[in-house]
Amino acid sequence: MERLHRTEPSKLTERVLQFGEGNFLRGFVEWMFDRLNKENGGDFGVVLVQPLPSGMVNMINEQDGLYDLYLRGLQNGEKTEEERIVECVTRGIDPYTDTDAFFKCALNPDMRYIVSNTTEAGIEYIPNQSADDFAGTTFPGRLTMFMKKRFDAQLPGFVLLPCELIDKNGACLKECVLKYADDFGYGDAFKKWVNEDNIFTSTLVDRIVTGYPRDTAKQMEERYGHLDNVIDTAEIFHLWVIECDKDLSKELPFTDIGINVVWTSDVTPYKKRKVRILNGAHTMSVLAARLAGLETVGEMMDDADFAAYINKGLFDEIIPVLDLPKDELVYFANAVIERFKNPFIKHYLLSIALNSVSKYKVRVLPSLLEYNEKFGKAPSVLTFGLAALIEFYKGSEANDDEAVMKFMKNASVAEILKNEALWGADLSFSEKDVKAYVDDIHSYGVRSALKKII
Repeated sequence: MERLHRTEPSKLTERVLQFGEGNFLRGFVEWMFDRLNKENGGDFGVVLVQPLPSGMVNMINEQDGLYDLYLRGLQNGEKTEEERIVECVTRGIDPYTDTDAFFKCALNPDMRYIVSNTTEAGIEYIPNQSADDFAGTTFPGRLTMFMKKRFDAQLPGFVLLPCELIDKNGACLKECVLKYADDFGYGDAFKKWVNEDNIFTSTLVDRIVTGYPRDTAKQMEERYGHLDNVIDTAEIFHLWVIECDKDLSKELPFTDIGINVVWTSDVTPYKKRKVRILNGAHTMSVLAARLAGLETVGEMMDDADFAAYINKGLFDEIIPVLDLPKDELVYFANAVIERFKNPFIKHYLLSIALNSVSKYKVRVLPSLLEYNEKFGKAPSVLTFGLAALIEFYKGSEANDDEAVMKFMKNASVAEILKNEALWGADLSFSEKDVKAYVDDIHSYGVRSALKKII
């Protein structure tokens, strides 16, 4: 069986430079550009840049940039699977061994878009870096060097589309570039060009990309009829929210072919929606489900009691306090439920349970507080979720900071709720309700206690 390869050279114009060659971007951004090329007559060639000294570009180049992408999940309750060979990647560059090839991309007048996913720690400024130390600086430092080459060639700036999971990732990246410009002595004219000729968008990305399918790769290769060392797999659901003051929807016409990209002047409400609904639904439910002896999100969603519990929490308690249009929130919540039910993904409850105290504070507590303020009473599911959290931390499966676990294990409900260091507020006002749920869990078991509120 032959390795996947091109039968003729790619004719695509290299317009996209991407820092990151890993599974997520290949199952998310490349899928979008590949669809633009094939369904909308696009001409987007993507050059992958390896952000770390070790990576996958050699394997990708061995296959001429091609790889199989397998999407699988539920759509409208039906199992849906999509297979494609992604063909938009023209090549990969290891800038540590071929720095010239990397900087040469800056001199390509067709290069327009810069995408990145260098992990949450990737967008980082460290002072006293040197422009002569390419390998020793950060991703924003290397990007600054790259942009200086572009500036010196008197070429137009870029549209930057960072995908790192931090708030205002575009603004943070721009701030780092300007600081490095000062450190590297690039001058005010360069900084003016960075500010005026480049568009730093801030984005929110959402798709579960499960990566290389180790258990089924050989069977998939047999079905495809070729070898592929970089098969990628992901769920069907996808969302890319892009905050930008300039309308780029015509030059990047993702929405014209049904790709779920939202262009907006403010990404904040969409981030809030994701954290409160998707992440919040996980955190309000998985600890109670684990106390009931369940192991995976799929098992939880197949359980009638927990399915009802999650539905009530989402539609009766979280959505009513969010400020986006209700139809958008309901659509997103229904999509979340389908994602939780995805039979192709085995998501363990204990994995989600990691650091649940801080997760509850960010993901669930704001909804609880806003519901209480708006309706003058405690939201039953969100409050029960807090009681289940307290009970979970009394057991042996909690995985958190040692000091947090020790406190949670030994403190009373009253002591836990009034600990402002944990929650950012004194939650003593909820003691009566939380204590009643904790007592119910002790007296009847978590399932019977949960049934009383659904």
